[in-house]
Amino acid sequence: MQATPARRVPVALRLGADLMIGMAAALGQAPWGLWPATVLALAALIWRVATAPSSRAAAWRALAIGAGHFALALAWITQPFLVEADRYGWMSPFALLLTALGGALFWALPALAAHRLGWNRASRAAALALALLVSDWLRGWIFTGLPWALTGHVWIDTPAGQIAAWLGAPGLSALTLAAALLPVLGSTPRNIATGAGLSAALIALTWGAGLARLAQPLPPDQPQIIRLVQPNADQTLKWDPFWAPQFYDRLTALSALPLDPALGEGRPDLVVWPETAVPFLLNEAGPALEDIAAHSGATTLVGIQRAEGAAWFNSLAEFTPDARIGAVYDKFHLVPFGEYIPWGDALARFGITAFAARHGNGYSRGPGPQVMAVEGLPTFQPLICYEAIFERHLLRGQRPEWILQVTNDAWFGTWSGPYQHLAQARLRAIQSGLPLLRAANTGVSAVIDARGDVRATLALNREGVLDAPLPEALPPTLWWRWGDLPMLALMALAVAALAIARRNRRGH
Repeated sequence: MQATPARRVPVALRLGADLMIGMAAALGQAPWGLWPATVLALAALIWRVATAPSSRAAAWRALAIGAGHFALALAWITQPFLVEADRYGWMSPFALLLTALGGALFWALPALAAHRLGWNRASRAAALALALLVSDWLRGWIFTGLPWALTGHVWIDTPAGQIAAWLGAPGLSALTLAAALLPVLGSTPRNIATGAGLSAALIALTWGAGLARLAQPLPPDQPQIIRLVQPNADQTLKWDPFWAPQFYDRLTALSALPLDPALGEGRPDLVVWPETAVPFLLNEAGPALEDIAAHSGATTLVGIQRAEGAAWFNSLAEFTPDARIGAVYDKFHLVPFGEYIPWGDALARFGITAFAARHGNGYSRGPGPQVMAVEGLPTFQPLICYEAIFERHLLRGQRPEWILQVTNDAWFGTWSGPYQHLAQARLRAIQSGLPLLRAANTGVSAVIDARGDVRATLALNREGVLDAPLPEALPPTLWWRWGDLPMLALMALAVAALAIARRNRRGH
């Protein structure tokens, strides 16, 4: 009897399945936090690539799975284009498509390389997990970097996330990919079950290490009381001539609220307004200095724009209680297309300008990371919005005592973006052992302690103030002392081991 040939699965069905695998991999990200879905989906990715009949097929499979992952994880990317929908709305679907495919290339290229480097299913699987780990790290650097929705971010809200204090974000990604890889290495049901058990043991081990770190007592809080002001200024109305003065009045009124009696009497030691909080330039702030000082009754850090000739800056400025301008910090890592336009002159011909900057030509870059000193307060490192997603921007050589992030997450919509941004701020606190406070225009404003625990928040799309004592810092973490060097060394050793194994196999 002639054997019936196996039916070939239609291309559309395979593509749909791969896209669904990718979307499942995104479910571990905030706000969903379903990290088991990410581990299982990445195991499916590794298996699909390792069993592909060719390197080209492996790359196409990874591209489809990666596109599904980034389309869901970065779906908020459409929101900035909808703020001025009549002008930029047409870009929204293209932004999502290009972002999904651009992110997917960071999975497809490792799949292509892994399939060519491996000599069987297990070696290809191991090579892919390693290549994805390297790709995760590179994504924070290439084209100025976008280390958003890394595979390791799924652990931030779990005890396992504490290993970032030792191994940083690459350590979290290594945990995710190792847990996904181990079951795929097996070739029999028994070996697969053994791999799954080892995966569970690895997660349990890191979970336990995280619990042990969380069980250690924290030092007492600092005596200073910080007020974070959340005005909840709708981005579509923020610069409207009618609404802008009302939002400014809201900021001053919130700043003037009495202190919570449970925290003491008098005024806060510091009042913080979010990114680009006011409708005027720092150059024109003279009339507002006394007004803000009178309402706040304390030093006020104001997110504000300033100009130097034709150059505009997205800045954080100190307004002193005696109505002077003190220290000023200028944002230096700008958002491509949002705050500046790559190839700006050419794209301007098509009407494409920096939509997030009130100056059509975009912002200029500040000089770089710095530590700010405000009288009566411990020194701190300011980060403006997007800068907080880059671990490399933390000033490890000049250790501050806390980190301050001012941001306008109204650009990220209300679904996933603000929560993912908050999660990455928590990761900076875990890595550094420094408390992080964030003042967000529409939320989520938060007080985060030196282990990344959120002590207090102001919910999304709510106006109000958050008064809290400044948490104390922990001693410098291993990551703070060495950065990503330990993980980069381990990654280099793994690559070398794979290369040696391949060469030895060829020798036989």
